[in-house]
Amino acid sequence: MAGNREFVNRRLHSLLGVIPIGLFVTQHLVVNHYVTGGPESFNKAAGFMENLPFKIVLETVLIYLPLLYHAIYGLYIAFTSSSNINRFGTFRNWMYVLQRITGVITLIFLAWHVWETRIAAAMGTEINYDMMHDILSSPFMFGFYLVGILSAIFHFANGLWSFLVSWGIVVSPRSQLITTYVTIGVFVVLSFVGIQTLIAFVS
Repeated sequence: MAGNREFVNRRLHSLLGVIPIGLFVTQHLVVNHYVTGGPESFNKAAGFMENLPFKIVLETVLIYLPLLYHAIYGLYIAFTSSSNINRFGTFRNWMYVLQRITGVITLIFLAWHVWETRIAAAMGTEINYDMMHDILSSPFMFGFYLVGILSAIFHFANGLWSFLVSWGIVVSPRSQLITTYVTIGVFVVLSFVGIQTLIAFVS
């Protein structure tokens, strides 16, 4: 019975990491990338997202609750599972370890980012170009955001591979290899978007 419950929890954890959390991360990166068109472009995109109907309900159901479950169960996995990297230093074992490390880094980053933006917005601060420019003007915060964003993107891209394999969508060694290249491509493209966005906020 406990084994069945763990099986379900792991599948749900994997699913939520892709849908809706992974989709939200991608969407968030794309919206923020509007800053490359100038401050007004970003403010317009951010304003549109802020004024979506039923925003609080959508954020709670599609982002915060799935993220809370994914984070709590992810920490459980990170601190209870063991790797065999010392015995078998294969590519996938390294990805396994990095998935756990980037998960913890991403959780710390998201907690701070939510506090710095969403909580501030709830207290009346407007989320706009000036807010993010002021935050990222600090070299320390720029580095913190860079590490946090790259960790989140890696965690999503590698988690996408794990999701496709664990759900039986890609089974053969060849299809898994192809999926590895595809998810590496996802990481590279989204990382480019994220880095370009950070630079645009301070340039």
